[in-house]
Amino acid sequence: MSFEVLVFLIVVALAFDFMNGFHDAANSIATVVSTRVLKPHQAVLLAAMFNFVALFVFQLKVATTVGKGIIDFSIVDHYVVFGALTGAIAWNLITWYYGIPSSSSHALIGGLVGAALAKAGAWALVPSGILKTVAFIFISPLVGFVFGSVLMLIVSRLFMRTTPRRVDRWFRRFQLVSASLYSLGHGGNDAQKTAGIIWMLLIAAGSLGASEPIPLWVVSACYITIALGTAFGGWRIVKTMGQRITKLKPVGGFCAETGGAMMLFLATGLGIPVSTTHTITGAIVGVGSARKFSAVRWGVAGAIVWAWVLTIPCSAFIAGVAWWIAQRYL
Repeated sequence: MSFEVLVFLIVVALAFDFMNGFHDAANSIATVVSTRVLKPHQAVLLAAMFNFVALFVFQLKVATTVGKGIIDFSIVDHYVVFGALTGAIAWNLITWYYGIPSSSSHALIGGLVGAALAKAGAWALVPSGILKTVAFIFISPLVGFVFGSVLMLIVSRLFMRTTPRRVDRWFRRFQLVSASLYSLGHGGNDAQKTAGIIWMLLIAAGSLGASEPIPLWVVSACYITIALGTAFGGWRIVKTMGQRITKLKPVGGFCAETGGAMMLFLATGLGIPVSTTHTITGAIVGVGSARKFSAVRWGVAGAIVWAWVLTIPCSAFIAGVAWWIAQRYL
């Protein structure tokens, strides 16, 4: 692999990282914008700042899973990485254009799987890592749902004798904390996925030994890039996440963000690459259903679930095609 190719692929990986922040910004800011606690530009700056602060909070367990726990490392070359990134970026662009809150994380995992299958077949996949990731497609929104609904029930119980105006005033303040925590969890889990890809690429190029840790410049670049992506924001998805699933007030936004943040902190600590989209959607649905089952627009939620189901196979297919084209023409 030439130096020029290595630099090009690192730039493409960082472009995916930027798009991850851009695409998933809605997950961090939708509730705090929709409840009108912050204006959009204030919300994205808050989210971007805590995306970067996550660099100093979390260990690099998710990066290790992505770099070495999804596909067999022996088959990794620049064509595989190019195919994986192309599949992930293409699916992100498609879902962003149509305003569908799909998972950038699972698009990247799907891209790795598709490129590996195209090159070497099923033996190149690491079943334990893939099964863990796929399982959390269902576990993360379910846990987010439980955390969000339980928090909503607890808060409702604690403040049932407080006037609605006072509750609203308090939770407008509390939501600044919950939005910050969620953005911290988002940065901690998602920036590490790109760091894992670049780490894999550097080892394949011979620039790093297989046992060497991820360089600090790689980790820093990934956290800065995802923060910049968040700062530019993914406005098409904000309305879907913030209002179309269920109507939110500051108290509901606080419970959804706090429940989602708890799930992200747990997954990042365990080294599991989860979807921030799945997590916050589950938490929002949990908050809505805790108030009243009919408060949730289940048709919208169902459409989002279909996007989740399709993300890995679609991004894998695109990645496989991209690998084939790269092999023959690049």
